[in-house]
Amino acid sequence: MAPARRAQPSSISVPPPAPAATLVDLPPIAALFLIDFDVKAGYTIVWKQSTPGLELEGLVEYKSLPSGLHTVSDDLIYFVHDGAHAGLSAFVNEPCEEEEARHARMIAVGILVPLSYGRLGRAWRHAENLKKMAANLAKNRNQTEILEKYWDSNKAKEGEIFSTVNTPISPVPDQLRKTHGRHSSLTDGVSLFQPEHKLSPYHPAWSLAELLDSFGPLIFPIHRAALLRQRILISCHAPVHEICNFVYNISILSNIPLSITDSLPTPAPPQRLRPLFSIGVHDISFLMDDLKASKRDRSDESAVDDADESGSGWIACTTDSILATKDTLWDMLITMPPDYSANAKDKAWPVVEYAGGKIVKATQRDLRRFNALRTGLARLAALAPTAPAGQDPRSPESETSAVRLSTSHSARVVKDEPYGAADKLIEPVTWAAFAYNGFMWWASAGEQIRSEEQEESTRDAALLADLLFPTSPRASMSLPPSATPLQAEPLSNSIASLAGRRGSVDGEANIELAIITYFHRLTTQMLSVMVDIVDSADETYRDNDEGDDENDENEDLIPNGGDDSDLSAITIDSRSIETMGLDVWSASDALFVQELAAVYFGRQAVIEGKGVEVCGVRVC
Repeated sequence: MAPARRAQPSSISVPPPAPAATLVDLPPIAALFLIDFDVKAGYTIVWKQSTPGLELEGLVEYKSLPSGLHTVSDDLIYFVHDGAHAGLSAFVNEPCEEEEARHARMIAVGILVPLSYGRLGRAWRHAENLKKMAANLAKNRNQTEILEKYWDSNKAKEGEIFSTVNTPISPVPDQLRKTHGRHSSLTDGVSLFQPEHKLSPYHPAWSLAELLDSFGPLIFPIHRAALLRQRILISCHAPVHEICNFVYNISILSNIPLSITDSLPTPAPPQRLRPLFSIGVHDISFLMDDLKASKRDRSDESAVDDADESGSGWIACTTDSILATKDTLWDMLITMPPDYSANAKDKAWPVVEYAGGKIVKATQRDLRRFNALRTGLARLAALAPTAPAGQDPRSPESETSAVRLSTSHSARVVKDEPYGAADKLIEPVTWAAFAYNGFMWWASAGEQIRSEEQEESTRDAALLADLLFPTSPRASMSLPPSATPLQAEPLSNSIASLAGRRGSVDGEANIELAIITYFHRLTTQMLSVMVDIVDSADETYRDNDEGDDENDENEDLIPNGGDDSDLSAITIDSRSIETMGLDVWSASDALFVQELAAVYFGRQAVIEGKGVEVCGVRVC
């Protein structure tokens, strides 16, 4: 029986096109507050308004102002409050003449928005106004009338808050709902890729290209951890705006598309990974409770509330290094390099590790896939119209923030970094792969190797083919004259620069939506193969069981007992792993496949490695 469809979206929530945010576009707010830093009292709420019953004191002060903000001039911070609201605060560090304030006035103007409007409640649409109010109040804290006016204009009515609770976060067109069978996996995300889909300023998706630049091939093992609904913590330094965007984007990229949802058994992991955004030491008790919730038996459908996401995995960022030392609270830790490393001779990559200190590296297949993705995005950028020189649709003309937004990458100097510098993040080629490639090159004069490489390239190109050439998917294998192959380019070369060069004057986000589509199709590709393997194994088991009925008539049946390993175990061969887009030679990918089978299907998986047999003897 098909599982019930979850309320979470399978795709990014793209706001309707608009030249600028107006009162109609702004989501209603449940709270507005002003926080001031006092040298003696610390962070205190000096002004607030909220809907009845919404508590702020002792909560939003710490979420709105993570540690380390005193080192930056301004920032935007996203957070989650009480599980029902998304928060956004605009921080300003303004020099002043007051000795009591140590010549620096630090304030934050923040809002809470109901999460019924999406992962962030579309809070980013308030960002520009919050920044302006914070800048004015940093100069004169007595101008609270601007807060009163903003609250009166944007406060949520009681009917507004509750009328949207059951509304899908990201509406899906009816035609897509009717055709989301498993075999339509390669069309996932195409419905998003339409001319009318644009991103408003400050939308977190504008950082998608920067996300790929920052992580390189490491984005793929992170994506796989997110698919397993692990607890992912990003340890970083202030400012946190861009890292909060990364949290949002990784959550989006790891959605389970509708095209595969109904093929998964129930109960299945949540359709999305919970984004907690910025967290700190005051959230340790919450994380401990979530750890306890993760140990509950979720196999009993009657005991599991679909709306309860506790214990189901999350992704968050923190500037409190103490959280990075508590490896029982997270499954994967990502340590971002400090800002000053951007000027280093060699690119500084994030360090990804599992609890216990095991370093995570991208596979050789991930490296090839990353280069293929970069090539596809370059082709897409070459086909898209460009914005006038000096104009960037991602930020308003009044943008003066020092946060790390991808707004000037078209002028960025790209360093020539050799691939050898990427050894720290890429798994080495295994001896088994060396032996296999050498033997097949000798046995087939290289034909077998070239055939496998061509098949892999075709499979990767198919993930973006109809986005590059909608009228002729087959033409995707040919490269336009204006596009340059990127396979040989160093990993430090910027994908965000492609987004910068192609910037559309009206805010179209072709590169960003293509990245989302790519990862959703990659997810569908992996899960579809697993579904077919499980279905085939179950069908074989049923056929064998029916054939043995006559022989089993006289055998005793043991209720609720016996060995069911034949039913639960599935065999996954190297061909299936290749079709999933994974590395047949990587032990980490083999472990991922086993965990994927356990998490989504409750099955044990036996992995059959790739090799060559001569006269029944395995030679490599």
